[in-house]
Amino acid sequence: MRTTEEAEGFDGEASNASMISGASSPYQPTTEPVHARNVLGGIRCDMEYAKSYFGVLKMVEVALSLIGFICIETIMLCSPCGGVYFFEFVSCSAVVVTGVLLLIFSLNLHTKVPHVNWSLTDLVNTAASTFFFFLSSLVLACINHNTGAEIAALIFGFLVTGVYGVNTFLAVRRWRRGNGCQGTAQTSEYMRARTASRGEMEARPELA
Repeated sequence: MRTTEEAEGFDGEASNASMISGASSPYQPTTEPVHARNVLGGIRCDMEYAKSYFGVLKMVEVALSLIGFICIETIMLCSPCGGVYFFEFVSCSAVVVTGVLLLIFSLNLHTKVPHVNWSLTDLVNTAASTFFFFLSSLVLACINHNTGAEIAALIFGFLVTGVYGVNTFLAVRRWRRGNGCQGTAQTSEYMRARTASRGEMEARPELA
């Protein structure tokens, strides 16, 4: 009987000792949240960007470019067809590129690739789209057959040119503002480094 009690006491002491050693051990079991392992966990819809000037402008650009592309696609016969093909290529490219950028910014995917200058990328896209839409609309205005589809595509072409022009102006301002802030930060960091180096030289005259 005594042997049984001693065995039970020994088991209890061993259990308590294991609990104490487990609590004091630096290697504690951790539970990782499931969403932390999800690659798409950081993707979310940024409604603030969708409601901003850039978000609204991009949606208008995609819509007008798509309407212009549909109008030019309804043309069955043309001779010559250079202006029609040029406008078709520009409008289709604008829908794809601007649509992809709208998706990237709206879902915050640009934060996953921080080494890309997205402000400059947006500026290049809007400036190029402004130029090529204006050029293709001008060519279509000079070479057309006065059909309803061509006139409609021409109107939407000049409209989207104006929208892209406004977007380009705002993108230039944002890019300049970003470069100015970056230059100020670099200058402040350089001045702090020079001040620290000068303080070290004064504290240790033998380094001079």
